[in-house]
Amino acid sequence: MGSHHRRLVPPGFNRGASAALCVLSAAAAALGAVQPGPAAAAPSDDTRAEVDRLYEEAERATEAFNKADERAGTLREQVGAAQDRIARQQERVNTMRDALGSLAGAQYRAGGVDPSLILLLSEDPAGYLDRAAALDRISAHHAGELKDLQRALRDLAQEREETTGRLKRLEKSRRAVAEHKRTVEHKLAKARRLLNSLPAEERAEYDRVSRAGGTHRSDPAGAAAPSSRAAAAIAAARAAVGRPYVWGANGPHGFDCSGLMQWSYAQAGVGLPRTSQAQRYAGRHVPLSEAQPGDLVLYREDASHVGMYAGNGQVIHAPYPGAPVRYDPVGMMPVSAITRV
Repeated sequence: MGSHHRRLVPPGFNRGASAALCVLSAAAAALGAVQPGPAAAAPSDDTRAEVDRLYEEAERATEAFNKADERAGTLREQVGAAQDRIARQQERVNTMRDALGSLAGAQYRAGGVDPSLILLLSEDPAGYLDRAAALDRISAHHAGELKDLQRALRDLAQEREETTGRLKRLEKSRRAVAEHKRTVEHKLAKARRLLNSLPAEERAEYDRVSRAGGTHRSDPAGAAAPSSRAAAAIAAARAAVGRPYVWGANGPHGFDCSGLMQWSYAQAGVGLPRTSQAQRYAGRHVPLSEAQPGDLVLYREDASHVGMYAGNGQVIHAPYPGAPVRYDPVGMMPVSAITRV
């Protein structure tokens, strides 16, 4: 959706960066804004909108960083396993080569005289024929071993080729991680410079409101979690309230938005994907009107932000740098999906 979407509340990450108070409509979960009074020292609209845009873009870049980092981690594991397989296969090939070399040498040394002449001159023709039959069997075994060696060499070459491809993809993912990291850091640094450029009174008001958030806890009796794992996940998320937003982090001391969801469900023994976009499809979708504690609430059309429904029209989420994990109204931004894990 991004900055071109008409928002129901002060946009994106700003979520109360002015003196406006957001209320959740009982009918449609739409939020209304109360105009600040004359005594409020709110940041200018232009600065507030620009900081909001930068935080939103930084969050998108953070999720892209998480995706690239997860991909790089998966490739690192695959490359490590493939290299182990290659080493074992190379050892097998070496052993087979040694065995075939010894057999070939013995046959060469025994095969210098024509077999019919050996039979003619043999003092024990019957014994010779027995040995010749044994040599035939050895030759057949030799041929089978050669085929096994050829097959092993083909498998080894294929494994090496596939691993080379994985290594190239890993290097590409590493570059993507570094690029997304630079993008996030650039956006956040620019947002900090803008905030630092505000007059002291406006900066103090921005900081006060952005850190206030929803500190009250949802009444557990208001709604029941749909499963024991959802109950455990929402309990973990509630325990994380107040911990800092740290981009690229998935706990336990700091979180970005999808990192909080992944960590909370991990405490319930459930593995979630790393990114909010992937978490969107980590379960079945339900209507917002049927949301229950533990459900994932995805925001914006690109699912670039995620929170956990806590009951009573609230979500727990990691909002943006400078604002800790907190409660906010579920309608703080346009909702794109509700996922029940």
